[in-house]
Amino acid sequence: MSDSELAPLLKRVAEALERLSPAGVEDAGLDAAEGFVWHADGARLEAVPRINRLELPLLKGIDRVRDILLDNTRRFAGGLPANNALLWGARGMGKSSLIKAVHGVVAADAAGGLKLIEIHREEISSLPLLLGRLRGCDQQCLLFCDDLSFESEDTTYKSLKAALEGGISGRPDNVLFYATSNRRHLMPRDMIDNERSTAIHPGEAVEESVSLSDRFGLWLGFHPCDQATFFAMVEGYADHFGLAVDHETLHAEAIEWSMTRGARSGRVAWQFVQDLAGRLGVELTQADGRPA
Repeated sequence: MSDSELAPLLKRVAEALERLSPAGVEDAGLDAAEGFVWHADGARLEAVPRINRLELPLLKGIDRVRDILLDNTRRFAGGLPANNALLWGARGMGKSSLIKAVHGVVAADAAGGLKLIEIHREEISSLPLLLGRLRGCDQQCLLFCDDLSFESEDTTYKSLKAALEGGISGRPDNVLFYATSNRRHLMPRDMIDNERSTAIHPGEAVEESVSLSDRFGLWLGFHPCDQATFFAMVEGYADHFGLAVDHETLHAEAIEWSMTRGARSGRVAWQFVQDLAGRLGVELTQADGRPA
């Protein structure tokens, strides 16, 4: 094939590849939105037009941890010292919902705003890169990692330890890290026990494994709720969204719903209320008119 014949063919191939490849996603600046998702691939921030969250008064049964986290976040937004926080404990009890709700309250009150940046568990190894980008910017940034935990053979927890407190550059003053986990020490018990059994100095091995959680100045525990708290949750949702059901009927249906799920929690209460609202033909909207 001659050069004159080859050139048009190569051009058509190149044009076909361009059509198949996805369009590049622009990196968002911190002024673009209130919330962002960090993508290590491309080292970019993706703006989130509307953060998916419930209003703070709707979160029942967690008053003590709510007040602690709210106070800590307000101090941080005001430029005062504050602690990284680990919210750990029972599934479905509002750990991630609390972080997003607290951010909504504080961001609305903060003069300079407060940015919420989510980093996925799988991209924790890129945290130093993200911290380097945020260092020195004008905005206060709250980093959020949901369901953070580490399995055996996973060594990325060491990079997280250094990024939070151990590196020579330290955590930027304008960045705070909140994480949720079902595990208090972020690692399974068998992983800690294995390090104890195989180490020359077992005590030092265990200390290495659990010292990651020590990087969090606040440990906020979430525990399974009792029936009275579960009723308070569903009543709070029903009253807030104007669901016309008397409390006796509401309680009976909520008990039946929780029995089918085999658990009582904030998540189960919310799922029940969504089902109830659908059966009643009621749309769940928040105070600002947005869908819940």
